[in-house]
Amino acid sequence: MADSPRLPGVLSRLGVRRGGVLMVHSSLRGTGQSPTAIRNALLDVLGPDGTLVVPAFTPENSDTSPQYQCRTEGMTGAEKAEFRASMPPFEPDATPCTTMGALAECVRTTPGAFRSAHPQTSFAALGPRAEELLAGHDPHCHLGERSPMAALYGADAQVLLLRVGFEVCTAFHLAEYRMTPTPPTRTYRCVVEDKGNWIEYEDLSLFDGDFAAIGARLPQGLRAEGEFAGKPMFLFEMRDAVDTARRLMSGYRWEMA
Repeated sequence: MADSPRLPGVLSRLGVRRGGVLMVHSSLRGTGQSPTAIRNALLDVLGPDGTLVVPAFTPENSDTSPQYQCRTEGMTGAEKAEFRASMPPFEPDATPCTTMGALAECVRTTPGAFRSAHPQTSFAALGPRAEELLAGHDPHCHLGERSPMAALYGADAQVLLLRVGFEVCTAFHLAEYRMTPTPPTRTYRCVVEDKGNWIEYEDLSLFDGDFAAIGARLPQGLRAEGEFAGKPMFLFEMRDAVDTARRLMSGYRWEMA
């Protein structure tokens, strides 16, 4: 597949900052483009001083995730125990992030990429600020103040939704951690380092069921809209989006509880 001659121009017109930090969520199905071509287009627009970040989540290595519940549905107790015992541990340098799409896996496997160490909600990045932004990801903090999400906020990152909607906008999760009052927590478990080595920790009870509605309520001035391969794309400043989402969530989520 040939590199797209159009995407760099579309991204530049949309307002991607050269030399900036860009977090991308994407769906490439139906584009006719390889993930390598899309990665190269993004890096071309960002330039040598820019940093490209993607979520490299691995929910399938947890027995407290919806993905695990789906995969074990209908199994007997013995079958579930056998399945759980066979689950491979998270290895930052090797565990694929297939549920996050072809571009995320392409970035993760690109020579020189850096990946954060959280066993369920890691990030991968390419560029001069990759390690700075992703290092120190607390394994007990998914997407809060001790995660790359807070570092991206501090770095004035932009977020690009490439042919996906706001329902997958993980930046809104940082707003959950900053809500007033603080949301409840729950227990998470995942397997790390060696097969059968399970860790358990408490973290925020994350919820994304209202992300599409929050995105629809972002003021038009806070987001730029375009189109690529027949589907929409959105570009916005992470700080604006997180701050707006925090205000919205703080205003109505507790009324819904």
